[in-house]
Amino acid sequence: MTATLPPALVLAAGLGTRLRPLTFCRAKAAVPVAGVPLVCRHLTRLAARGVRDVVVNLHHRPDTITGVVGDGAALGCRVRYSWERVLLGSAGGPRRALPLLDDRFFLINGDTLCDVDLRDLLDAHLARNARVTLAVTPNPAPRRYGGVLANADGWVRGFARAGDPRDPAHFVGVQIADASVFETLRDGDPAASIGGLYDTLLAHPGQVAAHHIVGRVHDIGTTADYLETARAVAADETQPAVPRGLRNVVHPSARLERSVLWDDVTVGAGCVVRDCILADGVRLVEGTTLNRQAVVRMPLPPEEATALPGATRAGDLLVVPI
Repeated sequence: MTATLPPALVLAAGLGTRLRPLTFCRAKAAVPVAGVPLVCRHLTRLAARGVRDVVVNLHHRPDTITGVVGDGAALGCRVRYSWERVLLGSAGGPRRALPLLDDRFFLINGDTLCDVDLRDLLDAHLARNARVTLAVTPNPAPRRYGGVLANADGWVRGFARAGDPRDPAHFVGVQIADASVFETLRDGDPAASIGGLYDTLLAHPGQVAAHHIVGRVHDIGTTADYLETARAVAADETQPAVPRGLRNVVHPSARLERSVLWDDVTVGAGCVVRDCILADGVRLVEGTTLNRQAVVRMPLPPEEATALPGATRAGDLLVVPI
């Protein structure tokens, strides 16, 4: 049996603005990846690695997370929640959750998917006597992603913006930190880790370490990222080429190609749907043709919905280019 590891905090409070319009329907961490909500994938992986206690922080559409997670028993761990009335950020969120955690804990970004050896990460953290240890890989897209600058000994010396020529490593969204790092913050004050609190730690050597891992990283930052990830995970798990949720009704004459269907979706006769995302409750009338579009049901916040580039209305549906 795997020895129990320190608890984990899954960061799931964010608004998911880059993933709109999908996050009008669900929190980003609740979007289904090959039929399984992302947060559930995180929790089952944590439990499989030996993490038994998990905290999930909540703000945007919290019901879409609590509704599928509950107390975590069905996923192999105990789950408690840290509620944020005001979005507190990547450092303020952990500060709020400290009473539910231990002196040391894992931090998991809710919008990435990467299978990290947590025991190895913990051992590296303890061996270095670091206060924060970030799991990193070679940067897959330096022009798109910023990253972590570390010296030859693995100590972080800075953080770089996208396009930096110094070849920064890519932070995969998994880390381990000592609670004392966040105790300097005042509970309830929004604060960032990278670009904020962690930058102040770098003024003193031996605080923040980088731990290199080998593994594929799935990012779910945008609708295009999400679609690619959902299809890749479905392929890895030998699922159907068009991942589907629950209670879908698809007419036999409809053509679905490289698309993702959430729950309660209806696709009428003669529809052609290519490279699309059909969110919860979407109903396509017969003869509809869609190509590289994300579709959600109204009603939605009108100002936010109409502000999305290229958004159009079709009856009770909002259609946005991917």
